[in-house]
Amino acid sequence: MAKVAITAKRQATLPAALCEELGVGPGDVLDVQRRVVDGETVWVLRGRNLDWSWVGIAAKYAKGRSHSLSAIKRSVERGRARGNRS
Repeated sequence: MAKVAITAKRQATLPAALCEELGVGPGDVLDVQRRVVDGETVWVLRGRNLDWSWVGIAAKYAKGRSHSLSAIKRSVERGRARGNRS
């Protein structure tokens, strides 16, 4: 288990492996959330630098199509009728 030491100024140095896994580096900000798991308090760390490059990737397939609920339901029903259940 990795350990983190806290300085007198309440600063901490995180292990390199943890920073890599969180995708954070110098100057980045972490979201910290308190949770209770099986009666024990734990803290969840999340990096804020998430990869959002995939957002909008399907826009070219949706262009010119209706996004109304009824149109979506019809599309789902057509897919089910063809046996595309995945």
